[in-house]
Amino acid sequence: MAGAYDDRDGKIWLDGELVDWRDAQVHILTHALHYASSVFEGERCYAGKIFKGHEHSLRLIESARLLDMPSPLTAEEIDAAKEQVLQANGFTDAYVRAVMWRGSGPEMGVSAKGNPVRIAIAAWEWGNYYGDAKWQGAKLDIAKWKRPSPETIPTAAKAAGLYMICTMSKHAAEAKGCSDALFMDWEGFVAEATGANIFFTKGGEVHTPLADRFLNGITRQTIIALLKDAGRTVHERRILPEELADFEECWLTGTAAEVTPVAQIGDYSFTVGPIAREVSDIYEKLVRS
Repeated sequence: MAGAYDDRDGKIWLDGELVDWRDAQVHILTHALHYASSVFEGERCYAGKIFKGHEHSLRLIESARLLDMPSPLTAEEIDAAKEQVLQANGFTDAYVRAVMWRGSGPEMGVSAKGNPVRIAIAAWEWGNYYGDAKWQGAKLDIAKWKRPSPETIPTAAKAAGLYMICTMSKHAAEAKGCSDALFMDWEGFVAEATGANIFFTKGGEVHTPLADRFLNGITRQTIIALLKDAGRTVHERRILPEELADFEECWLTGTAAEVTPVAQIGDYSFTVGPIAREVSDIYEKLVRS
């Protein structure tokens, strides 16, 4: 499938029914467009099975709750809708995007409790998020923006509004020939990339930022469990930016990124080494099992 995302063949699930792709529309006065009252999930389907699909549905509902939006569907109903989308489009390997938002209604101000909460689910075929970096190692810029304090935003929500600085930072990174950008948090500790969590190695042990001030990714949690099952020591902790000089390997994790090694962050270089390859191989086997 190619072309603009609003001009494709296929079906999208919208508020309880499958509609033609081009007919999946919202009004210009949709509350989410003006006030970012929207949450979403990104999932991958491998060989006909969505990896941790139910966990993603649960997180979608929780993200909405954190934004004071009651979900109109249960996780099981969202699961079933995702399966309908895959079947309707004939996909067995695909990326699945579920989104929940406040639509247009009787209110058009900051408060919008009278507006309906809507859900849509789309799916499309999507290859490696970072292209050739999947094997060669991604190059990351260091973002000028910082991840804000949990006192200012609902950091546990996968909310659309939290990605504003991600888009800006990724654009700036791409202008420099990089694949992505690394954020520090508001205190100056290493946080995450624009759409992926980050891991490092040193002396055979793994280090990753403590995910209590940014989204604790489902793929991140999966990778930590896989590493521990393989006998690897994993340190979840605060990481200072100057520590990047001492790390040997680095990789990103996320539903879209899967496991993508990193070769460079700013002036720091990393080896695309055996632990990253080991993690990638184990993850590939798990999602296709």
